[in-house]
Amino acid sequence: MVIHVVWGGETLWQIAGYYNVNIQTIIELNQLEDPNQLVNGQTLIIPAAGSSYVIKPGDTLSTIAAQYGVSAQAIIIANPSLNPNLLYPGETLIIPPVHYIVQPHDTLSHIANHFGTTVEALVAENQLSEANLIYPGSPLLIPRPRPVIEVNAYTYQEDQDAARTIASLSPLLTYMSPFAYMITETGELEPVEDELTIAAAWENQVIPMMAVTNFTSTEAGSNLAHTILANTDLQERLLTNIVTIMREKGYSGINVDFENVLPDDRELYNQFLERVVARLHPDGYFVSTAVAPKTSAGQAGLLYEAHDYEAHGRIVDFVILMTYEWGYRLGPPQAISPLSNMRQVVEYALSVMPAEKIFLGFQIYARDWLLPHVEGQEAETFSPQEAVQRAIRYRAPIQYDADTQAPFFRYTDESGQAHEVWFEDARSAQTKFDLIKEFQLRGVSYWALGYPYPQNWALLEANFTPRKR
Repeated sequence: MVIHVVWGGETLWQIAGYYNVNIQTIIELNQLEDPNQLVNGQTLIIPAAGSSYVIKPGDTLSTIAAQYGVSAQAIIIANPSLNPNLLYPGETLIIPPVHYIVQPHDTLSHIANHFGTTVEALVAENQLSEANLIYPGSPLLIPRPRPVIEVNAYTYQEDQDAARTIASLSPLLTYMSPFAYMITETGELEPVEDELTIAAAWENQVIPMMAVTNFTSTEAGSNLAHTILANTDLQERLLTNIVTIMREKGYSGINVDFENVLPDDRELYNQFLERVVARLHPDGYFVSTAVAPKTSAGQAGLLYEAHDYEAHGRIVDFVILMTYEWGYRLGPPQAISPLSNMRQVVEYALSVMPAEKIFLGFQIYARDWLLPHVEGQEAETFSPQEAVQRAIRYRAPIQYDADTQAPFFRYTDESGQAHEVWFEDARSAQTKFDLIKEFQLRGVSYWALGYPYPQNWALLEANFTPRKR
């Protein structure tokens, strides 16, 4: 599967012809609202042989070729307009597939072992009708390995909507987590309607993970967290209530998302997590946490100081890095999940916890800010699909920022108001998947379901094998 960036007034008919792909397949894969309307800078995923790579600063053609096990010349041939001496960060390269000519006495099993793949993958990649039906001299495409990762998705959709979303995405999900059970100062939990969501998860082999938090969109929750963390009796009551809900509703584990914890409560929070693990592990439940995106142990600020990466990595089963929200809805316009920042967070996390405990957080929504930005003015939040539709509607060319590896555009609406939109597309998704592969992380965690983004899910499947339990 490759990523194509629309330029120069290209039509879908021209693009389909270039790749020799059925035009309807492209329409369905990208869920194009109007196939006759494309905009410069828009990305399309094309079900063609090979894969795509988004150039990063410092890349050379030889390092990219070595990474994918092909020659530099093969990449040049696959990208006719490429200047091999001038690689531009953010530019998308087509990486050609590996070809193999069947030799006498070859079997698919032998070929699969040689290339580190599976017979099933060879059959699927080459659309073979029978696994043993190969002949000397016939060409085979060798699929690239797809690392096995775990995939979590938070959702705050209504119960019935969430159930439908889980069912539709179930082959790609390991966990799902309705957001969220709010703690109270008496150790109780505010009720959540999640029965249909949990039932849909179990029906589709997705593990339900109970999210517990201390904050809302209007309450930071710092004092509430302190009330619980400073009182072991309240903690025991809270844990009893958590276990009761988990048993009654069918949750398999917990995600503790305490945010804005007071800096002085850092050790109390660590001790609480130890108590959670001691209570839940004997009953077979797993424990995870969500942590603010830190780049150093001493990073200052209410969001960061009480989140002790080393302790979380040591105590709990896995940790979700909340590597998003740099482009905050009340702040100035910027990339919501800039890859440069995400990389710094991952590198710090890896310095104090193992890769097999780390989930990369990935936001799947867009934001539209008014210009000029006024402090405190709230940006509109919507789906990446809607972002592309706005670019088309206002004929706004989509640009791509090489440093943050994120698409954006500016437009002026009917009333003369200027806007700036940052979102995610196929290129930005691929760079995040490449980051997971580079550091061999445990998985990816989406925030949050309910925003249509078909390119992401198609690329996720093309890059990884989601673990099912």
